[in-house]
Amino acid sequence: METTLNHLYAEVNGLRLHYVSAGQGQTMLFLHGFPEFWYLWKNQLAEFGKDHQAVALDMRGYNLSDKPEKVEEYSTDHLVSDVKGMLDQLAGGEKSVLVGHDWGGAVAWSFAMAHPEYLEKLVIVNAPHPLVFLRQFANNPDQREASAYMNMFRKPEAEETLSANNYQVLRDAVFAGSARPDVYTEEDKNAYIEAWSQPGALTGGLNYYRALPAGPPRDETEAAAIAALLEQLVSSGSYVVHVPTLVIWGMKDIALVPGNLEGLEEYVPDLRVKRITDGTHWVISEQPDVINAAIREFIEERPGGV
Repeated sequence: METTLNHLYAEVNGLRLHYVSAGQGQTMLFLHGFPEFWYLWKNQLAEFGKDHQAVALDMRGYNLSDKPEKVEEYSTDHLVSDVKGMLDQLAGGEKSVLVGHDWGGAVAWSFAMAHPEYLEKLVIVNAPHPLVFLRQFANNPDQREASAYMNMFRKPEAEETLSANNYQVLRDAVFAGSARPDVYTEEDKNAYIEAWSQPGALTGGLNYYRALPAGPPRDETEAAAIAALLEQLVSSGSYVVHVPTLVIWGMKDIALVPGNLEGLEEYVPDLRVKRITDGTHWVISEQPDVINAAIREFIEERPGGV
């Protein structure tokens, strides 16, 4: 039976946020990254809408959601507050499952650290824990090189660069950058281009990068400064995730190196990791059945065993 997708809006933190919902039951909230939108999770809505209230959000700045103009309105605190507001409205006080990819994963990590009481399970797909990512910036030249694009995204001319020739750079990154580019149909590609073309949407997505306190280090001096910051943050002890967590990682991700899995257990005591050897950063679209099976097994696991 085909899943019914309901397009809805929520008023959260003074913004009107668009989301797509399927099914009933425990809330599963899905958060996308750049340059995607709710549509990334269409296969997960179909699967988990069978026995959950599966919800894919257009995060602030994207597609049909409101797009605040000020860069500071895309700080982590605001993004975490959006998730809290959504779960307050959707979950009725019951614990939820939170799933995030890329920037959505970064927000999901931060939310789980700030509000573990809201979550039964956390699922992360190709999104590094913030302190592990800082450690990679400080110590791994490969990650610094892989993240150099972020400095370009922070520049004023980024919109012009990315939108040129009908979003050629983004089309190449997503559709041609996938290990299985044939997974994107013409309908998929048109849906992405339509989302990117929403007034202000490209700027909204780029503002996530611009709101960062600093971009990737460009030399050893900046790397040393990040190492010092990392030491300070580790000593605070506030970056431990007290929620059972599944991390799924496409090992051919060219933007996020596999080193982001190293030492993860220091910050996530209840951790499972699934490596997908032939998956790229776009593994959710490439291998939806593998992703769904991994999530299904994890969320049905009970304390003390399956």
